[in-house]
Amino acid sequence: MTQPAPPREGDNAERFAARLGIEFHDLGLLRLALMHRSTVQDRANANPERELTLAERSSNERLEFLGDSVLGYIVAEYLYKAFPHASEGAMTAQRVALVRAEQLVRWARELELGDYLSLGQGERVTEGARDRMLAGAFEAIVAAIALDRGLREARKFLRRYIDRDAAQALADEEIANAKGKLQELAQEKFRLAPVYGVISAEGPDHARTFTVEVTIDEQPRGLGVGSSKRTAEQAAAREALAALRETASLKLPPSIEPAPRKRRRKSSPTDSSEQETEHVPIL
Repeated sequence: MTQPAPPREGDNAERFAARLGIEFHDLGLLRLALMHRSTVQDRANANPERELTLAERSSNERLEFLGDSVLGYIVAEYLYKAFPHASEGAMTAQRVALVRAEQLVRWARELELGDYLSLGQGERVTEGARDRMLAGAFEAIVAAIALDRGLREARKFLRRYIDRDAAQALADEEIANAKGKLQELAQEKFRLAPVYGVISAEGPDHARTFTVEVTIDEQPRGLGVGSSKRTAEQAAAREALAALRETASLKLPPSIEPAPRKRRRKSSPTDSSEQETEHVPIL
């Protein structure tokens, strides 16, 4: 494949194309994929005397919309071929696991995508907002590749991540119901919902480690560590479940313990109180 030309300094699109190793026919598509909607307000503030043109009002939102569908198709195609005996319901759950926002953020951080995004000058970026930006921008990048180089190139770009991470993502999904089980147990035992809180977040953007604590009725019940908040929450939920089951054994308190069922005494021919009368015909 022809190597991209060296990028001009300051051009995020050219720099990112070089980072991807993909030569775009229309670099404007990639430039648009990197443009957050907050930049539109900057252009409006810079031109208060006139209405912005369609191009000036553009951001990566439309590409994000398209990229979501392209990503979903490529993942669905992968699952269809990789699991020929899986049911529709099973493949749907697997697809959700592979295109989850946290997974896209992880891939975006690996590409250092945040370093190439164009943001509005007044945009305040919290950690949660930044994750949403990265997930959306990743989908926009997928769309830009598909439109400019075709579905085959988009598939090639995504499969490098899917082939590597699918097994772990699907394995994580199988144990991901720990939070649901803890929710049910907490409601049954305490009539309260578990509350998850991040204790710490350490490491660089592309390799973060989160520590999460789960509390019920303001009492610590479990601690979990993971590469994302979701995996850390699941680990905390599993620890809380194990602790609650060990200490309480899920036994109901005496006040609501079901009463023992009385055993019925077998009837005998000599016991007139137990004799059946409903079948005696009335003359």
